[in-house]
Amino acid sequence: MKKKLVCLSLIFAMTAAQVLPVSAARKDDLQAQKAATESKLSAAQAQASSLESKKQALLGQISTTEQQIVEAMTQIDLLADEITDKEVDIQETKEDLVQAEADRDEQYESMKKRIQYMYENGGNDTWVQILLESDSLATMLSKAENTEKMYQYDRDELKKMKDIVQEVKDLEEQLENEKHELETAKNEREGVKASLEVKVEEFKATASNYEAQIANAKAQAQEYKALIQQQNTELKKIQQQEEEARRQQQLQQQAAQQQAQQQNNSTGGNAITGGSTNNNTNNNTNNNTNNNSNTNNNTNNNTNSNNNTNSNNNTNNNNNTNNNTNNNAGSNNNTNNNTSKPSKPSNPSYNSGTGAAVVAYAMQFIGNPYVYGGNSLTNGIDCSGFTQQVFAHFGYSLPRVSDAQAYSGVGIDYSQARAGDIIVYPGHVAILTGDGGIVHASNSAPYPQGGIKYTANALYRNYIAVRRIVQ
Repeated sequence: MKKKLVCLSLIFAMTAAQVLPVSAARKDDLQAQKAATESKLSAAQAQASSLESKKQALLGQISTTEQQIVEAMTQIDLLADEITDKEVDIQETKEDLVQAEADRDEQYESMKKRIQYMYENGGNDTWVQILLESDSLATMLSKAENTEKMYQYDRDELKKMKDIVQEVKDLEEQLENEKHELETAKNEREGVKASLEVKVEEFKATASNYEAQIANAKAQAQEYKALIQQQNTELKKIQQQEEEARRQQQLQQQAAQQQAQQQNNSTGGNAITGGSTNNNTNNNTNNNTNNNSNTNNNTNNNTNSNNNTNSNNNTNNNNNTNNNTNNNAGSNNNTNNNTSKPSKPSNPSYNSGTGAAVVAYAMQFIGNPYVYGGNSLTNGIDCSGFTQQVFAHFGYSLPRVSDAQAYSGVGIDYSQARAGDIIVYPGHVAILTGDGGIVHASNSAPYPQGGIKYTANALYRNYIAVRRIVQ
């Protein structure tokens, strides 16, 4: 019976021993799978974070672009109001022209009647009549002078009427050109607005696509989290099985040892007395031997501990030495770098031009054509391209559009403006010449109505800002 118990104990111990390698293999497999899943989770989370950053940046661009649309709409409204005002001025000028032409014609008709009367009542004999009818030389000269004054008055009045008519015509032409310039600027702003609206729609579509990708990445991340949780549960279960198997193995080993001890004791009790004495001796000897063995083991363990401690200390010392060496090397490198590479100035200074030089350079392109979106000072350019290219010649970088140029340089009051400053109107920009005028690229009409030209009155339109580029 005792032998059977010993055999069963051994069988249980062997079974428990077999469970451990199987569990260890499954555990290693699960840990590898978990590591792979965690890597996928990190990738999914990183993708979601990256997409979220892109989405936020895109939303910022959408906000900026929508603000630009609002600014464009505001300028379109301002230009529309200016066009309306200009149309009123043109209508008034046309009425003035009609009146001026009527006054001229009336003056001309009056002069013709006087001349006709004089000819019909004397013709070439008028001077003879004056001479004969005069009772003195003074009277004659007075009559002759009055006649000459009448002729001169008629000529002066007629010339004055003609000049008034020409001035009104010139004013009407000027107003028509200014209206055309405003309409061109308004059309350009509407084009910019339409382009910005298309851009916003594209941004929104991209942002929507990002949202779908983010949702997909987050869903994958949730799946990976659930899978990791399952793997953790299974690993915990395997760990519990391993611990239970080890505990059963220890119990079985203890039971087997107890059975073996009991069997030895039972066999020793049936032996003769002499045998008993020998057994005692042997037991004592074995106990002493075991004690010595334990002592030696303890000694060895202590020795190993000391060795490990010394080894770790030596390693730490070596690491510290290496770190110090690296720090010293880093210090030397920093010293060498500071010596060989002097720092560059963060804000370069442009002293190559003055405001007067900017105006002089811009003036040489007067007469060249206007082309919306163009970038050639000789073959065609628009208003903001003109200012950008002129200042680029002196090393100054301006944005491409007039709206952005309204924030370039330093803002100043118009009363403090000088040559070389820029003045920004709704949908237009020009360079102040310092004499109350501007040089600018205007609408597409032929020069001098359009193209790059000089305009004597810088305040011919309402302006948004005056900016100083050349300090």
